[in-house]
Amino acid sequence: MSPSPVLFVVIFLVLFAVVLLVLSIGFKLMESQRKSSVSSMLKTAKGEMTLPESDILKNPEDPRTAKFKFEYARLSFFRHLEEMIRQSGVPWTPEGLISAMLFGVAVGLALGSRVRTPVFQQFSMLALSAVLGAGPYLFVAYRRSKRIREFEEQFPEALDFMARSMRAGHAFSVSLEMLADEFPDPLGQEFRIVYHEQNLGSPMDLALTSLGKRVPMVDVRFFISAVLMQRETGGNLAEILTKLAYVIRERFRLKGQVRAASAHGRITAMILTFMPVASVLALTVIAPGYLEAMAKDPDGKYLIVGAITGQVLGYITMRRIVNIKV
Repeated sequence: MSPSPVLFVVIFLVLFAVVLLVLSIGFKLMESQRKSSVSSMLKTAKGEMTLPESDILKNPEDPRTAKFKFEYARLSFFRHLEEMIRQSGVPWTPEGLISAMLFGVAVGLALGSRVRTPVFQQFSMLALSAVLGAGPYLFVAYRRSKRIREFEEQFPEALDFMARSMRAGHAFSVSLEMLADEFPDPLGQEFRIVYHEQNLGSPMDLALTSLGKRVPMVDVRFFISAVLMQRETGGNLAEILTKLAYVIRERFRLKGQVRAASAHGRITAMILTFMPVASVLALTVIAPGYLEAMAKDPDGKYLIVGAITGQVLGYITMRRIVNIKV
């Protein structure tokens, strides 16, 4: 008994939705990397000197695994995974994430070899293995994006809080402690780490540099540069933080205006992307044998693959058009 056309449609819809999700998260990662490139313009008063990363609060490492981790650290992909996990706040390790990805690839290959689809068997195996293998990575990327977005929303109010605290006569370290105690996570957690690091003997510049690595935001780098320059040259840090909070809020307001102006383009892109999917569902209900006959035809398989590829390329093009940089 051959599988029903509904099964074919469901499989294609799942694969198509996951491909769109992968592309969306990939564009967000590219945007974060573009923002991190601005850090070259935010050098501190110490010039080109590179500050080492503070590890005063890291857990002691098992000597038996130190050698293997040193070998893994040479790989850029491993360092990328380690940085993403640290920025996402997920209590995972790079080794565990890689193991989960490999397990997903194995499960995808096994399912692809057993599930018959209306296209080539090799395409189904590769698609399922790619989807299941990328699942853990996409989860970490989503948590990272969500955590950074929440931090960004809390950051202007945190700067105003520190400015008011210093105007009241508190030292900068005391303002950090109050900020860590008063604000919820993730901002409270990150500044709590900064406070504990400098309280346990780490220099303030190292603690703040570690904060910039854990939270890759341009606004955080502006904050770090302002604090370090004030410690070197002097000045009214409370006034600087107040103006920085105002600039961040104005940028949020401008970003909201841009999103409102480009809403029509985003809605149009969404309709054009999912209209073929709705057409496939309608054909499945009206003429169930239409898609099955097309899938059995030798040329029909190429047409199906070409249609999916065209949809993905169209989605990428429309997303780049409506993605206005602010």
